[in-house]
Amino acid sequence: MTFDLALTDRRALVTGGTKGVGAAVVQALLDVGVAVMATARAVPAPAPHGAHYVAADLTTAPGCQAAVRATIDRLGGVDILVNVLGGSSAPAGGFATLDDDTWRRELDQNLMAAVRLDRALLPAMIAQGSGVIVHVTSIQHRLPLPESTTAYAAAKAALSTYSKSLSKEVAPKGIRVVRVAPGWVETEAAVGLAERLAAEAGTDYEGGKRIIMHSLGGIPLGRPAKPREVADLIAFLVSPRAGAITGSEHVIDGGTVPTA
Repeated sequence: MTFDLALTDRRALVTGGTKGVGAAVVQALLDVGVAVMATARAVPAPAPHGAHYVAADLTTAPGCQAAVRATIDRLGGVDILVNVLGGSSAPAGGFATLDDDTWRRELDQNLMAAVRLDRALLPAMIAQGSGVIVHVTSIQHRLPLPESTTAYAAAKAALSTYSKSLSKEVAPKGIRVVRVAPGWVETEAAVGLAERLAAEAGTDYEGGKRIIMHSLGGIPLGRPAKPREVADLIAFLVSPRAGAITGSEHVIDGGTVPTA
């Protein structure tokens, strides 16, 4: 028997929708009948059948405005907003390498894009009395790596706190806000990192993966998560099946975080 998520004909905006977790979320929602608009810096070719894309730089206010306009023009509104966009371009080397411009970039990408899109799309959700917002955070906000992820982790921590506050404000108005915190996910970028580390250490790809897992303090499950595994969790959380879930953070990290 198929587990029906009851999402047919819902409308969703997914940010960062061309690679990794974002692309997997787009496909997972398409698979259950959701009409999907996705954002990217460049529209993919070919795009998944049934998905619509808007090219926009969401680290800027004008880029967020363009994404909102395109979504409303194409879908007429949204029932689901999944803020996947995130990442880091900060250099390694600890706090001393993080100048003001670096901090600004990390906050714009990992916090402000979600804030701006929520602010633009929430009024219509409130007017219709329903909607779901998912913010993809990271276990890094609980387990930052001082050498390389301080600014990223701090931005994700800010996103997590903002999400919790927002959930308390809008839950009485029919809007659910939830967080999904992945650990290491085997995305295209993660594969590239493992391959680079493997080459530097004179080992193979599996050896490169073990280097990353060791840097995280180990993954009890013995492997990273797959993008589709994260996407399937998100698809469940945005569905009516999860109708009583709001304000919470759902960790999907293979047991990396050693505490509950």
